[in-house]
Order: sequence, then C-alpha cells, then structure tokens
Amino acid sequence: MQCILFAAALITVRDFFVVFRQTEKHLLRGFNNKLLKRVQLLFLLYNKTVYDKIKKILKKLAEDFPNAKSELKYNNPFELIVAVILSAQCTDERVNKITPSLFKLADTPQKMAAIDIEQLEEVIFSCGFYHSKAKYIKLMSQELIDRFGGKVPDNLPDLMSLKGVGRKTANVVFAVAFGGQAIAVDTHVFRVSNRLGITHAKTVLETEKQLMAAVDQNLWSKSHHYLLLHGRYVCKSAKPKCSQCSVKSFCEYYANRN
Repeated sequence: MQCILFAAALITVRDFFVVFRQTEKHLLRGFNNKLLKRVQLLFLLYNKTVYDKIKKILKKLAEDFPNAKSELKYNNPFELIVAVILSAQCTDERVNKITPSLFKLADTPQKMAAIDIEQLEEVIFSCGFYHSKAKYIKLMSQELIDRFGGKVPDNLPDLMSLKGVGRKTANVVFAVAFGGQAIAVDTHVFRVSNRLGITHAKTVLETEKQLMAAVDQNLWSKSHHYLLLHGRYVCKSAKPKCSQCSVKSFCEYYANRN
C-alpha cells in the first residue's frame, strides 16, 4: 500500500488517476475502508476538475464556432453516409468536389447498387482508396435495399451492422442526419482532446468513451463538431496555431511546450 501512495507522489495527479482508472479493481483489493474512501473522494474531485475544465473549453469553442456543423454537403441520409465513407483519409473539401457528380448518377441506394463499380471508381478516384470505397459503397447500398427497404436506419446498432460503416461513420450519420447524441472520434477529435488533456487515451474507442463520460450527453454531438473544427483550423497536426488558440490556457500540450 505504501508503495502505491509513494508512486502516486512521484508522478502527476493526472497520471495517477489515469493509472487508477486502468487498474482500479486490482488496486482496490489492497485498500482498507478508510483509505478507500479517501481515494474515492480524491477521484471524485479529480473528475469534477476535469468536468469543469471541459465545460470551460466547450464554452470557448462554442464562441469560436457558433454555427458548428458538418462541412460535408448532402441532401439526405443516404448521401451523407456515402460522403462520410468517402471522407476516410480524405478532406471534406475534396469529398464535396466529388459528390455533386456522384449524386447526379446515384442519389439513392437503388441507383448506387445498379451502377457499374468501374464507373463508381472513376468518379471517386481522387478521394483515394477508391477500390475499397467503391466496393463498400456498393455493398452498403445493397444491404440497405435488402435489409431496410432502401432506407438508412436511424439507430447506431443497425448503422454499424452495415458493411463499410464503422463506429465513426455510424456516429456521424446518427448525429448529423437523425439528430442523435453521439461523439464521432476522427483524427482531429482524437488529437485535440488528448492534447488539451480532456482525455488521456491511446485509441479512438477509449477517447470516445472518456469524452462520453466527461461531457454532458446533450452536448455530445456539438462537442464533436467543436473539437473537429478546432483541430481542422487551429490545432493542426504538424503545425498547431497555438498563438491563435482560445483554449491554450487549458491545454496540456501547450503547457509542456512552453
């Protein structure tokens, strides 16, 4: 027990609680009731601090991006799900240049399933990974016809059951097309949330779970857009614009660099 407390004193409070979260069940076996209550109280205080920090960050980002929403252009849920699939490893700007031509050819599952895959590949070529994207768009379209009467389902389990639709794509469609509450974690959201220190995760899924636990549910979808847009325009991967950042006073990445 003394070793655990000594180790906690040597590392930062944040790191201690990250480790505590990951090994909580194992550690608690060695705690007596009195010490357990103290640790649980500290854990609650830490969570409260993180919660307050996130509220302040989201408030600032809401001021920076008052009209935060998806920048993909679409007219219906089917067009959105296709656009999100195309956006993998590709910018929204590039997708938006391609989809007008694509949706003139096929703006429904029935039309998309009917066109030749070679024609589809030719249209989406500049998005990258066009072979696999065309394959999954065709498979997804046929599944919508066979299983859902040609309609995009409005719930996460059914969306994630579609071929070519991963968790991020399902979260985006659920939130944007159907007004659901979900936090889609792409590279921008992953980078920004971990740089700011509102999550401390090594995977996209763990980042999503930590954000869902820390952010009020009625703000899940908005927080996705705030973090994404901040990452796209300010907190860039290679050269973050820290001098222009409205939330750098909360940022662990900025603090460690200065």
